[in-house]
Amino acid sequence: MSVGSQRSLKFDALVLGAGIAGLEAALNLADQDFSVAIIEKDASIGGKMIRLSKVFPTLDCSSCITTPKMAAAAHHPKITLFTYCELQSLARRDGELVAALRQKPRYVDTEKCIGCRQCEYQCPVLAPDAEQGGFAARKAIYIPFSNAIPQKALIDTENCILCGRCAQVCPTRAVNYFEQPEDFSLTAATTVIATGFELTPVENKPQYGQGTIPNVITALQMERLLAPHGPYNRALRPYDGMEPDNIAFIQCAGSRDQSMGVPYCSRVCCMYAIKQAMLLSGSLPLADITIYYMDIRAFGKGYEQFFQNAQAMGVNFIKGKVAYLDPGEDGAVRVRYESQEAEGGVQTAEHDLVVLSLGMLPGWMPEGRCALSTGSDKFIQTVQPKLAPTLTDLTGVFVAGAAAGPKDIVDSIVEAGAAAMEASRYLAARSERRAVSS
Repeated sequence: MSVGSQRSLKFDALVLGAGIAGLEAALNLADQDFSVAIIEKDASIGGKMIRLSKVFPTLDCSSCITTPKMAAAAHHPKITLFTYCELQSLARRDGELVAALRQKPRYVDTEKCIGCRQCEYQCPVLAPDAEQGGFAARKAIYIPFSNAIPQKALIDTENCILCGRCAQVCPTRAVNYFEQPEDFSLTAATTVIATGFELTPVENKPQYGQGTIPNVITALQMERLLAPHGPYNRALRPYDGMEPDNIAFIQCAGSRDQSMGVPYCSRVCCMYAIKQAMLLSGSLPLADITIYYMDIRAFGKGYEQFFQNAQAMGVNFIKGKVAYLDPGEDGAVRVRYESQEAEGGVQTAEHDLVVLSLGMLPGWMPEGRCALSTGSDKFIQTVQPKLAPTLTDLTGVFVAGAAAGPKDIVDSIVEAGAAAMEASRYLAARSERRAVSS
């Protein structure tokens, strides 16, 4: 749908964020015949989940779960997608929620683009592909990934050299180097905030090399190495392309850490590290895999059994806090940790590859944009966390998923359904009040 700079659009509900929680909430509302607008800051819907390899504890394919919901949202007659779009403000006026939005320029006309990728094939520029953890390259004009929705190209202005080849080969003349951001407004009766999370920056941890030590990667980068559509089609060390024989996972690398300003547990780190260790054990059966942990928090249904299955597969669990990482010889990583097991004391070990289990931070901050309150952890504050965990202190605005705090995929989906029902009840009550007053 094209967006005009002076246009004001009206919907029953606005869903901010198109990850698994946002998609679930939007589909639940749309299936009740409410018109829904989905606002997504990225160029594709799908959120973090579409970037994962498998999910715990079932080890089901993540894309196989997420892609049908992405397609359902894209083709639902009651849902309108606004991708590559940012919320500037959200305020209540005359009983309605008015969202000021900015459509960021793709420099490609989405109405004309047919997703043929001819521009991508002809582009001479290669840039690191963040969708592949930075381990592969993409062109300066590109479609984010193979199952992205919408299948529309965009230009990376930081790397584009303005050679004009993409414009020359585009069969529909969709490339527009002069496209500008467009501001527009959207009015809705209710809003579901499902803005998800970001990971704690590895650069903020000097003890772990601040991202400069070769073969120290993040958990999301490991997800891409394990994914069937990943950069190498198998797990290799990014430093030299070698198959690692000795792999370590470091837990609480960005959580339960006052020095990083993240004193809370991020809940999912133990389980995704165990999942990745099990997948690595299957793809690299001769590799030694070690998880350094402070506590294993297997709180969900089937999670404890999942943990025990990893132990039975030969994954080595060492109770100890890792203090420092240092570069070793031939790309190895030296791990210094304080053991809390029988031998105790400071220990040193070397590993070919080290994976940091980073913690969760809020994916979006309401300060300066709307009147939503946040807690001490900066996640959106809920007013009745035990009885109604989706209620916020702003009337008609509900929250779902990791926007309210760290949680796993299962809890995010359940909470998204609850938020959609709260929004549905709010819309029904509002209609009744208007019918009575008229």
